[in-house]
Amino acid sequence: MVARGLEIAETPIGGKLREFLDAVDVVYREDPRWIRPLDLDVAGRLTPKNPFFEHGEATTFVARRAGRAVGRCSAQIDRSHLERYRDDTGFFGFLDTVDDPEVAEALLEAAQEWLRRRGLRRVRGPLSLNINEEVGCLVDGFDTPPMLMMPHHRPYQGGLIERAGFAKVKDLYAWRYEVGDVNRRAQRGYDEIAALPEVRVRAIDPKRMADDVSTVMSVFNDAWSDNWGFVPLSRSELAKMAKDLELLLIPELGCIAEIEGEPAAVALALPNVNEMIGDLNGKLLPFGVAKLLWRLKVRGPSSARLLILGIRKRWRHVRKYAALSAYLYVRMNEAAARAGIRWGELSWTLEDNAPVNVGIKMMGGTIYKTYRIYERAL
Repeated sequence: MVARGLEIAETPIGGKLREFLDAVDVVYREDPRWIRPLDLDVAGRLTPKNPFFEHGEATTFVARRAGRAVGRCSAQIDRSHLERYRDDTGFFGFLDTVDDPEVAEALLEAAQEWLRRRGLRRVRGPLSLNINEEVGCLVDGFDTPPMLMMPHHRPYQGGLIERAGFAKVKDLYAWRYEVGDVNRRAQRGYDEIAALPEVRVRAIDPKRMADDVSTVMSVFNDAWSDNWGFVPLSRSELAKMAKDLELLLIPELGCIAEIEGEPAAVALALPNVNEMIGDLNGKLLPFGVAKLLWRLKVRGPSSARLLILGIRKRWRHVRKYAALSAYLYVRMNEAAARAGIRWGELSWTLEDNAPVNVGIKMMGGTIYKTYRIYERAL
C-alpha cells in the first residue's frame, strides 16, 4: 500500500521481523526513558509457536517513508475473547509511530482493513497481543521508564490514535509503592489473618513451579473473571508462563494463601528486568545474556512489579477473611524488603475498580502512570 510516499508493508506471523523489531529505534531515539524490550521476547510472541495462536491469529505492519521504517502496528483476533463476549471485536497492538498523523492513520487503517476482511465490526487497542499482555497507550507518566511487561509511548501517541477516529473506552492505572513500614490499619489486618489457624500461606516453590503457577492462575482466572475484558489463560499459556518464570522468579515474591487446605488467594511479583536491560538495545547476544544473569542474580533488582493479587470469589465477601488482601500486601512488602527491593509498581488496575484501588491507596500506593484503551466501529 502506498499513499503520499508512505508505504505500509505487511509481514504475516512467521515472517521475518527484523524491520518490525527495529522500527522502535527511530520512534524513541530521543526518549531517555525508553527501554527497548528484548527482541527474543517480542519475536517469540510473534511466532506461530506462541500458545496465543492456538486461539488467535495476527499480522504485523511496518510503515516506511523514503525507505526508512517510521512506525509499526499489529492486528489480531482473539477467539477466546470472541467466544466469551460475542462482540465482533478485533484488536490492534504494538503501535509505535513517529509524530506524524499520516503514519499513525495509515497503520491503523491497515489493521482495521485486515480485521474487516475477517468479519469483525469493532477494533480495540492497543493490546499486544491480548488483554493478558501489554495493554493500553501511555497517556500520563512519561517521566519514568516502563516497568517489566508494561508499554511505553511518546506523549503524542494517544492524540494520534484519537485523530484516527478512536475514542477512549477505558483507562488503566499503574501505582507506585515504596517498600517500608506499613500503616497501622494494614498491620492490624495482617495480624488478624495471621492469627487464624485455618489460614496457611507459603511462598511459590521453584521445585514445583508448574503446579504452583497453575494454582496461581487458577485463582487469577476465578478472581478476575468479572473484570472488564477478562480472558482466561489457556493451559498452553500457563505452561509457557511457568517456563518463562524459571529464570525471573524470586520465590518469596510469590505466595499462595490456603484456607482449610484450599488455595484461596495469591500474589505474584516479578523483579523489574527493565532496569537491567536498558543498555542492551534489545539484544542478548553476544554479551547480553551474561550481563542480564549477573545483574539479576548477583547485583539484584531494586524494583519489582506486582502483577497479580487476588482472592477467590467464594472467600472475598466472608467477613472473617475481609483483611486477606491487606495480609497479602504486608507479606509482599516484607518479602520485597528482604530481597532488597526498594519500590514496586502495582499494575494494572481498572479506573472503575473501586475496591482494588481503595485497597492500594490504603497501603500507601499512588497512581503514577495512566494507560488508555481506545476503540472504534469498523
